[in-house]
Amino acid sequence: MIQRVQTLYLSIAIILLSFVTVGTTIFSFTNYTSRFAFSSYGITEYSIESGKIVSTKFFPIFIGLITLVLLCFICLMSYKNLKRQYKLGRTVFYIYFLMLVSMILLATFGSKMIGKEDMIREMGLGFFLFVAGFPFTFLANIGIKRDKQLLDSLDRLR
Repeated sequence: MIQRVQTLYLSIAIILLSFVTVGTTIFSFTNYTSRFAFSSYGITEYSIESGKIVSTKFFPIFIGLITLVLLCFICLMSYKNLKRQYKLGRTVFYIYFLMLVSMILLATFGSKMIGKEDMIREMGLGFFLFVAGFPFTFLANIGIKRDKQLLDSLDRLR
C-alpha cells in the first residue's frame, strides 16, 4: 500500500483538504465599511474601523469537505479491492470537481449573495489549497487505473 503512487497522491489531497476544513479563509469581499470573510464554517463580517466581528452567517461547507476527506481515506484504504478503489476514486474526483465549480461560482457571484455592491474580491489561502488538491485526485485515479490494468493483464496471462 505504501509503495503505490496513488497512496501519496490521496494522502496529499487529504492533507490539503484538512487545512481547508479547519477554517482558513477561502475568499473575502471588502468594501469601504466592512470585510466579509468566507471560510468553511460560513461568512463572517468584520468592521474595518474596529476590526471586530459584526455578524456571522452559518454556511456549512465543512460538511462537504469532511465527506470528501473521508471518501479519500476510504479510497486509500480499499487498496486490496481495485474495482472498488477505482469506483471510489472516480466518485471522489467528480464530487471534488462539483465542489470546485461551486466554489468558483460562489467566489464570482458571492458579493450578490451578501447583498452589497462595490465589493473587492480577495482569494485566501483556503481557496488555493482547495484548488491544489484537485490535480492530486486526478493523478491518484491515473495510478489506480494503471494498477487495475496491470492486474487485468496478469490475469489474462494465467
